[in-house]
Amino acid sequence: MEKKILIVDDEERVVQSVRGVLEDEGFRVSSAKSGEEAIEAFQRENPDVTLLDIWMPGMDGIEVLKRFKGMVPDCQVIMISGHATISTAMAAVKLGAFDFIEKPVSLDVLLMTIRRALDRQMQLSVDEQPRETPSGKTDIPSLLLSSVPETVPLKESPKRKSTSLTLQRTIKKSVVLYGTGLHSGMKTGLLLQPLPPHSGILFGNISYDEVVPAHLDYVQTTEFATSLKKGVAIAKTIEHLMAVLHAYRITNLMVKMIEEIPIMDGSALAFCKIIEEAGIEEQEERANEIVIDRRFEVVHRGKSLIIEPAETFSIHYFLDYPSPIGQQTLDFVLENEEKFKEQIAPARTFGFLKDIEMLERMGLGSGGRLHNFILVDDEKIVNTELRFLDEFVRHKILDLIGDFYLLNRPVRGKVTAHLTGHTENIAMMRKIQEGMLEKE
Repeated sequence: MEKKILIVDDEERVVQSVRGVLEDEGFRVSSAKSGEEAIEAFQRENPDVTLLDIWMPGMDGIEVLKRFKGMVPDCQVIMISGHATISTAMAAVKLGAFDFIEKPVSLDVLLMTIRRALDRQMQLSVDEQPRETPSGKTDIPSLLLSSVPETVPLKESPKRKSTSLTLQRTIKKSVVLYGTGLHSGMKTGLLLQPLPPHSGILFGNISYDEVVPAHLDYVQTTEFATSLKKGVAIAKTIEHLMAVLHAYRITNLMVKMIEEIPIMDGSALAFCKIIEEAGIEEQEERANEIVIDRRFEVVHRGKSLIIEPAETFSIHYFLDYPSPIGQQTLDFVLENEEKFKEQIAPARTFGFLKDIEMLERMGLGSGGRLHNFILVDDEKIVNTELRFLDEFVRHKILDLIGDFYLLNRPVRGKVTAHLTGHTENIAMMRKIQEGMLEKE
């Protein structure tokens, strides 16, 4: 049966262009030029997927979306706009839009998103069908299992998990997250969107088209955090999110924000939860690991970072700060996302009372609050209870895992870190990149 697509847009040129592509792909297409027409067409056509422009004369797309959801709560609506802000995009996704696409529309992204929306619709239809026992009675436990939301992370068998490590991954649907930037103090948020294979991880802003890839070549600074820049596109304090993407093996993702990733509670737990809420989609293309085949070393002012061949990605970290932190050592193997979520992701950013004034003079640390980082003075932890006795070294490992994903490929090797930070992490990644280029 032909799948039905409703296009709602007041730009006739856009409608005709998209209509032609969709009809060539075998879809049955109808259109509307205003919100009022859209509601009539929606009731008449009962479309499988609706493409809805946000900015239209009269009733705007957000109001139309609310009307659609009031009539058919599970309807699949993809929002489209060329002039939206990140808050508008987030509002649309929060209201139940399946995804958000910017103009000018990439036809490959559009088709991928429509197919994903159709898959979602099919899954919802399956979940709504009650299962019956041979006697004809409804099997209540099976029904409950079949209706578990897609956002609940399922435990995979070892065989499945092994296969998934070799495939590229994206998320199943767009999701949003609100927060505050640690260093800018700005209210910000994240809009995470799926991308096709070989897209990589991209950071951008809905206000302009340019993006900066999450790649070593675009690292602008490592002072207190890792930040990227390409043209007008800026992505600051990316390491916690990058660590989660590394642990969950997400290889293709669009990250929309306002310059800085929100700090949340100072850890990476919120990013784990938002990825799990979105769901993970394995893609057909392979994701090649960076397999370390020889020893690399970075030594700088008493700090050292070494990576050498190993069967897994493992980290041995030694930390030494004045009291009350002292010396801490931890060994961690990045075996899977669950282990990362339990042992590393909860560890929070920390800072010293004596450094606060300096950070403020530099225009940094404006988003630091007593609830989103660990504050340390000369004698004690000032503001919170530790989640782990060695939470400080765990956070250092979190940062390292994030920085080590800046070649957009999982790493396999044994890391030994002694007092290192973002600067040494990036220096090591440059050495690994040089080694890869030498082999080509």
